[in-house]
Amino acid sequence: MTTHTTASHAADAAPRHDWTLEEIDALFALPFNDLLFQAQQVHRAHFDANAVQVSTLLSIKTGACPEDCKYCPQSGHYNTQLEKEKLLEIEKVVAQAKAAKEAGASRFCMGAAWRSPRDKDLLAVEEMVRQVKALGLETCMTLGMVDGEQATRLAAAGLDYYNHNLDTSPDYYGEIITTRTYSDRLETLATVRDAGMKVCSGGILGMGEGAQDRSALLQQLARLSPHPESVPINMLVKVPGTPLENAEDLDPLTFIRAIAVARIMMPQSHVRLSAGREQMSESTQALAFLAGANSIFYGDKLLTTGNPQAERDRALFAKLGLHPERRDTCEDDTQHSERLAQQAQRNAQAERAAALAVDASV
Repeated sequence: MTTHTTASHAADAAPRHDWTLEEIDALFALPFNDLLFQAQQVHRAHFDANAVQVSTLLSIKTGACPEDCKYCPQSGHYNTQLEKEKLLEIEKVVAQAKAAKEAGASRFCMGAAWRSPRDKDLLAVEEMVRQVKALGLETCMTLGMVDGEQATRLAAAGLDYYNHNLDTSPDYYGEIITTRTYSDRLETLATVRDAGMKVCSGGILGMGEGAQDRSALLQQLARLSPHPESVPINMLVKVPGTPLENAEDLDPLTFIRAIAVARIMMPQSHVRLSAGREQMSESTQALAFLAGANSIFYGDKLLTTGNPQAERDRALFAKLGLHPERRDTCEDDTQHSERLAQQAQRNAQAERAAALAVDASV
């Protein structure tokens, strides 16, 4: 009874930005069933429980990045046998976007291995945004650090989301990246938000961090106001040639706990089951959806690392009774919130009806 009351209260509560590490640690320490029950209650209060937002990610400029992120095959600091590519032609990007839409994606994400974009490159990127958006897809970019003028230009071109991950906790960050600071990342996120774009920001688990680092990462994400609309939770993909190629595997249940805690702390965000799905069993992915993940990357590749193929994803969706979330890009945030509230109300009515049916049969 206590767990049910706590979960119901959490489901109804307004988003918070003042989570303490003690509170977050306490969530991680809950019995697994209690944690997933609470996360599922929160999830159903804000989303269609069986809808999953589907994105496709394309690398529009590959390799030779000057940053030294120890997990990344695109870093110019490591020899990962990755073939370097210049910025793709606009026509090729649009063709890939059309294929992604036909395969069921509702958002098209474009990533470039830059520390920050040059102005001459930004002109091409802006045109990519305009043409992809004209297809009826939501657009997302990850281009490294951007300043106010660049962010304003991207927003004016119609960019919906900007991705810039925090990666890990402030304390562990220096163990993973030395070529830019945590404050650099936070500043970019603030700049993007000020320009009027939605924020996509999450982290990577399994890089040798401790439990406290996972709590601190989620605390940092939840401190952002508003919360990131999209929160990718990545499992490290160990790439030969990177310093983390021999990192110890993270227990899948620890990863699922992080998904659940993220769902509880950021109830209105899409929590994305992101990199690492290629190495996950169907059972682990199913638990992630139960824990509140409601977004995935769809397709053969996630930038430069493997991702479950679309056919496998469709088969898994069919097994689990899931379906792609459909969101028209002309739907504004108020309409989206109203539709989600109506869906949550229908979910609650269905649950009450099911409970009454059980009581009547006893």
